[in-house]
Amino acid sequence: MHRTVIAGAAGLVSLALVGVFALDAGPSRGGAEAASSETYRQLDLFGDVFERVRADYVEEPVDSELIDNAINGMLTSLDPHSSYLNPKTFRDMQVQTRGEFGGLGIEVTMEEGFVKVVAPIDDTPADKAGLQANDLITHLDGDPVLGLTLSEAVEKMRGPVNAPITVTVVREGKTEAFDVTIVRDIIRIKSVRYKRDNGVGYIRITTFNEQTADGVRAALKDMADVPGYVLDLRNNPGGLLDQAIEVSDIFLEQGEVVSTRGRYPEDTQRYNSRPGDLANGKPVVVLVNGGSASASEIVAGALQDHERGVVIGTRSFGKGSVQTIIPLGSDGAIRLTTARYYTPAGRSIQAKGIAPDVKVEQNVEEDKDIRTTGEAGLAGHLAGDDDDEKGGSSAYVPEDPKDDLQLIYGRDLVLGKRSFDRNNPAATPTAKAGTSGAMEPIPN
Repeated sequence: MHRTVIAGAAGLVSLALVGVFALDAGPSRGGAEAASSETYRQLDLFGDVFERVRADYVEEPVDSELIDNAINGMLTSLDPHSSYLNPKTFRDMQVQTRGEFGGLGIEVTMEEGFVKVVAPIDDTPADKAGLQANDLITHLDGDPVLGLTLSEAVEKMRGPVNAPITVTVVREGKTEAFDVTIVRDIIRIKSVRYKRDNGVGYIRITTFNEQTADGVRAALKDMADVPGYVLDLRNNPGGLLDQAIEVSDIFLEQGEVVSTRGRYPEDTQRYNSRPGDLANGKPVVVLVNGGSASASEIVAGALQDHERGVVIGTRSFGKGSVQTIIPLGSDGAIRLTTARYYTPAGRSIQAKGIAPDVKVEQNVEEDKDIRTTGEAGLAGHLAGDDDDEKGGSSAYVPEDPKDDLQLIYGRDLVLGKRSFDRNNPAATPTAKAGTSGAMEPIPN
């Protein structure tokens, strides 16, 4: 069957995965228009070019590589999230969704020919080595990335456990590129971490894999005595659609979680929650920022539309499309954008993102800020439903929780030290840190 991954923040191959459906390989849908004679003529042209390259290129090419790259070029020309997965990449992706794989621990995309870091995953080699969102990787062990496909670059970053790799990084605010040596490791993604934090239940979701919903249920069971919860989805690039639906369902009493709409009216699917709020109606705050994408935005949008949680932070990434993984037997799979997803209120967040109920910005020096371009900043991105596209926002999260203004604000809201009037949101000031570190209002 096809597995749905709501692919994460950018045309992502991950060294962690993002949202996708999976479908069985089979004939194309009957609703598609029959190819015209001109289309077949163009296919003949492709065959002619292929044979000319095989016969006349200065060095003997590898047929399989030519075909793989031609297929991938066709798919990547559609949008940043569609791509071809060769057999090895497809196998690696299947391992990733189970939450364990070898590598560096970063979510990546391509931008202007370079590998761009969307987000490092918590407590992985890349995170510990200091890689940051928006870093551009230009070389791998001294070899240029330019000219590689995303899959090829990812393949080079993988390798034997304990084997080091040196990546050359260009970072905004730095005048020169610099090298970072990272030791590869088995990446075991524990997608959910939780703790009691100053009287509230803090639940951090780093990605949406097959373990996520069970992890959230365990967190609620272990922290059943707290007065409310902070659900931290910041810098979470996405994951599996079914897990985003299950996590939303955990906090909702009933109602729609998300809908997907494809090319044809009959493609519309609606996903509803089952009766029962496992948090028993306790206050929930959802933290988002510019690195929250895809599955994260589904959860934030569902809890926001149902008025079940107050969303705090900065505008999310804006990844509002659904990718379907279509296996091709022994020949790998294709990742194809097949639908847009919509929140319960019918909002598309494609190239727009989820705007927080309360905007809270971190206190960060400008040269240390990490700002994402958002989906709207990706070349060739799928257009939103209207012209009101929004760029990304800050993805900076302080290492010390004492400096984390979004977390502090959310915790105070759960404890009743702050208030939020959904019927009069203008009465709730957005906030940033003053020079003393205290919270002060800022304009929306």
